[in-house]
Amino acid sequence: MARRRRRRRAGSGVAGDPLVARLRGIVGPVQVLTDAEMRASYETDWTRRFGAPSRAVVRPGSADEVASVLAACNEARVAVVPQGGNTGLVGGSVPRGGEVVLSTKRIAALDEMDPVTAQVIAGAGMTAAALNELASPYGLRLGVDLASRDSATIGGMAATNAGGINVLRYGMMRAQVGGMEVAFADGSVVSRMSGVGRDNTGYDLPGMIVGSEGTLGVVTALRLRLVPVLPSRAVALLAFDSLEAAIGVALNARNEVADLQAAELFFATGLELVLKHTGLAAPFTERWPFYVLLEAASRMDAASGLADALVNAAGVRDSALATEARDRMRLWAYRERHTESISSVGVPHKLDVALPLGRLREFVERVGPLLSDLSENAMPILFGHIAEGNVHVNVLGFEEDDERPDDAVLRLVASLGGSISAEHGVGVAKRKWLELTRSAADIAAMRAVKDGLDPGWIMNPGVILQRHAG
Repeated sequence: MARRRRRRRAGSGVAGDPLVARLRGIVGPVQVLTDAEMRASYETDWTRRFGAPSRAVVRPGSADEVASVLAACNEARVAVVPQGGNTGLVGGSVPRGGEVVLSTKRIAALDEMDPVTAQVIAGAGMTAAALNELASPYGLRLGVDLASRDSATIGGMAATNAGGINVLRYGMMRAQVGGMEVAFADGSVVSRMSGVGRDNTGYDLPGMIVGSEGTLGVVTALRLRLVPVLPSRAVALLAFDSLEAAIGVALNARNEVADLQAAELFFATGLELVLKHTGLAAPFTERWPFYVLLEAASRMDAASGLADALVNAAGVRDSALATEARDRMRLWAYRERHTESISSVGVPHKLDVALPLGRLREFVERVGPLLSDLSENAMPILFGHIAEGNVHVNVLGFEEDDERPDDAVLRLVASLGGSISAEHGVGVAKRKWLELTRSAADIAAMRAVKDGLDPGWIMNPGVILQRHAG
């Protein structure tokens, strides 16, 4: 894994660099960062576990500039790390040492808003929050919603096939993509932006780029399908003393609440960290070991459908139902502020996994003892999107370079028929475990695609796949 490294002095190794000079000629001197302090925020990811010094940070402002930057780096045989909002958690958007970081943040213009078809064309560097703000006057929003919405870019979300809290209703980022413009390593640009409802002409290149984590090309613009903003919303927070009851109620709600759009699970350990870090008051007078948060949204009365489904829900020990925006946000805060609260007490090992729903309980019950066997200091904190079996496993109590907790958790997931990466991607963090859930033939097919689109392997090398020697 690429760990944090001692940072070079400002400008080290840059004077007389012909590639840097060429990049400045493409995007302008101001948009090529070589000073160590100015590069710093681009070179370490959100977890603080991954990162290294880059050769330079380049900030192109158009697809043509992206293409020219890639062509220049390809000719110089210098690797490129595409980066959006840098909110990833698996080291896939930060340098491993000496690459050029290509930031898409400046490519953030709104090109077209079509309320009739509920579609938008926007630059890859636009954040999810900014897109929602622009779409709001039309009664529309992006179907994927993330806690990192203020920083996460739509290009990065497509590159990682982001999920978030509304997958239950609207699907992952792939389901939102109706078209794409992408620049490849050789400097060519492909645009599939027609927006026609049915188009089976050749290979689905946009579908291949979604989830490729910047290893095949750089997304420069997207045509996205939007969903209506539903005015009536209700959030319920439920407390349980039984994991079986918590899972059962959440999964039953998925079938019984027609307007359900989120079902989240978290635990007492995580809640205590949130309360300590944020100063929020506890949701209930009594502490419980398990919590489920449900959200419904509709054009009329979301609360009644949610309340009706929960009247006879088995095992609920306490509950709160909110319909006003401020109260809904307070209940959501207990779940959404987990990540920052965990990071406030240490650098966690982060593992984003998914389990078959029938094995979810077994995983939760086994993962704690499994980690405790490795270290008496192990502190696993779990939360996630229960309706899809997606669990975010955060493990404190281990050194950053200790891979034992990662190995143990991912092998357990694989043994239960799950996925080692549910929504954040493989990155560099999980690359060595790819073979746990992908066959040799599967990996060979992925290598063939990589070889075809990026024969020099300059695009985000070391992410998902490692190039064979020679």
